[in-house]
Formats: sequence, C-alpha cells, structure tokens
Amino acid sequence: MGDTPAERDPDRGETPLQKQDRNWTDLLQELRVLQTGIQILTGFLLTLPFQQRFTALNPAQVGIYLSLVVLSVLVTALLLSTVVMHRTFFQRRIKRDLVDSADLLLRVTLVLVGLILVGTIGLVFDLVLSGAAGAVAAVSVAVLVALLWLLLPLLLRRRALRRRAWQSRHRRHRDGEPKDG
Repeated sequence: MGDTPAERDPDRGETPLQKQDRNWTDLLQELRVLQTGIQILTGFLLTLPFQQRFTALNPAQVGIYLSLVVLSVLVTALLLSTVVMHRTFFQRRIKRDLVDSADLLLRVTLVLVGLILVGTIGLVFDLVLSGAAGAVAAVSVAVLVALLWLLLPLLLRRRALRRRAWQSRHRRHRDGEPKDG
C-alpha cells in the first residue's frame, strides 16, 4: 500500500509510510537537541542549592527557583515520554499516531522550555543585580523567544509558501497551461 504513483507524495515521491518515517526521524533530531539543552539547564538548576549564597534567597526567589526545577523535571519527563511511546507503539503499524503524539508533546515541551528560559534568566539577574534587573531580563527574553519561536517561523513559512505558489504558477504558465485568475 502506498507504492502506486497516485499514492506517493508529489513533491518527494515518498509513500505515506516513508513520509512518516522521515517525520519521525526529524522529530527525533529535534528531541535530541532539546534534550541536551534541558539536561544542561536542569543540571545547573540542581546545583544551586549547594552554593553558599543559596541560603540568602528570599521566599519569592526560592519559589521561583522551585518552580523552575519542577518545570525542568517536567520537561525531562515529557521528552522521555516519546521514548516510552515509541516502545509502546513499536511494531504496531501505528507510526502516524506516534508521530502526531510526539509532535504534540514536543510543542508543549517547547512552551515549557520557553518558560524555564525566561524564569532562569530572571532569577539569575535578580540574584546578581536586582529584582528590577531580573524583571527586565525576563521580559526581554520572553519577547526574544516569542519573536524567534513564533513570529520568525510564521513569517518565513508565509514567504516560502508564497514563493512556492509563485513558482507553481510560473511553471504552469511556462508549460503552456492557462494562468490562474
């Protein structure tokens, strides 16, 4: 199934199963990058209580710190859940469900990682400089993350889709087909 020309992806010539395999491999690569980053960040957070200055944290700073640790552990659990899903779905011929579920988990994980980044930079600036500096740093990183993770990908996707549509129209016109209205 999926091997006839009509069932193949017109752009890549892939069968639906080959496309799912490629999507799964792409997701795994993204998860590997994210896993490394979150492991480093979690390790950093877990070492803080063993620093002498940690006892000088006020209750709000301790609350922020503990929230960041919980979020970091939650992100680690979410990332590892894709491994559990893969083991659970393995050889059941339901790869599409695996890819779709892992995609959803990865999107949730990215939101949580954004919160951890914002909170961590805010806490560090708060401890090193002041509460106001922490707030400015946190807001600045939140805006930067929103621009890089939301706005930039949307703009680039829109530009790429417009270019693809233009190329498709140009190709049809060049091949003698009538132009779209």
